[in-house]
Amino acid sequence: MKNILTYKIIISTLVLLISIGCGSKKSLKTEVIKPPIVTLDSSVKKIGILNRSVPSDDNVGLDQLDKILSIEGAKLDEDGAKQAIISLKTALLQNPRFTEVTILPMSLKENPGGGIFPSPISWDQIDKLCKTNNVDAIFTLAIYDTDAKASYTVENKKIEGPLGLELPGVEHQVNIETKIKTGWRIYDPIRKKISDQLSVNEKTKSVGKGINPIKAIEAATNRKQSVLQISQKIGSDYALRLLPYKDNVYRDYYVKATPNFEIAKRKVETGQWDGAAELWEKETSNSDPEIAGQACFNMAFYNEIKGDYTKAIEWATRAYTDYENKNALKYISDLKERIENNKIVGGY
Repeated sequence: MKNILTYKIIISTLVLLISIGCGSKKSLKTEVIKPPIVTLDSSVKKIGILNRSVPSDDNVGLDQLDKILSIEGAKLDEDGAKQAIISLKTALLQNPRFTEVTILPMSLKENPGGGIFPSPISWDQIDKLCKTNNVDAIFTLAIYDTDAKASYTVENKKIEGPLGLELPGVEHQVNIETKIKTGWRIYDPIRKKISDQLSVNEKTKSVGKGINPIKAIEAATNRKQSVLQISQKIGSDYALRLLPYKDNVYRDYYVKATPNFEIAKRKVETGQWDGAAELWEKETSNSDPEIAGQACFNMAFYNEIKGDYTKAIEWATRAYTDYENKNALKYISDLKERIENNKIVGGY
């Protein structure tokens, strides 16, 4: 029993020493601006949008069969694709780097249908499309396919008959789930590169009631409107891939190495960054190299928050080179990446 007790005391002491030596950290969420997910050559100013989602003649039969089985309206895919493309054009015109956006008046019927990406357009054909339409790059809606599945329920109900009499009857309810599948490609002929290929899938549900299944389907009047609204959002959202965007990152900083660190933590929590930095800077000359390294790390964090990334790198480098703070090495890399990202974002 004595040996076990001694062992527990030793373990507890080691845990306490490790906690004191390492210094507890706390995470703080901060917002950064990141470069666009999709980039094009800087000379690309005029965009052409091509609808390539129309199935080729060899595959029309398959698509028509699918429409019959899934209760699709005859023009739903056509109208939905048109809405997505118009919305994409409107959104791209809000991007300051593009001067013109044109919906090309033709469609390439080389599509397998059924929600499958067609083979890429040849670069010779892309060059010809650009030259003919005076554009610098081609965006294509390569896929637009809706697929609806219906489920029925039947309920016995009283219905109002002649002279206001209630008569036994049956009410049919149809629940329709419509899946919308789209696929986009961007051709950058200057770099001879497909800059992006993305599938976007959404779905919508609608309900209709009637005295028979046909009447129930007819009563589900909001289905087409919902599909068109979703298609519009898909188009406008796709344009956002070419704009810088906000993102949250989490930064760790040290909070418990000394009483000054604990006071600084509370100052950070109340927005007193300058006051926290004063305390951290005092600790950069601490006789304990580990604590001094943590203080240098926190000074790097302070300067990042203030937007001085150069000074942040200087402090993080000091934390790593002078005091062997291993966390500082990755932080230096993160800061350099942020500087490069800001250069890219500055062009927008």
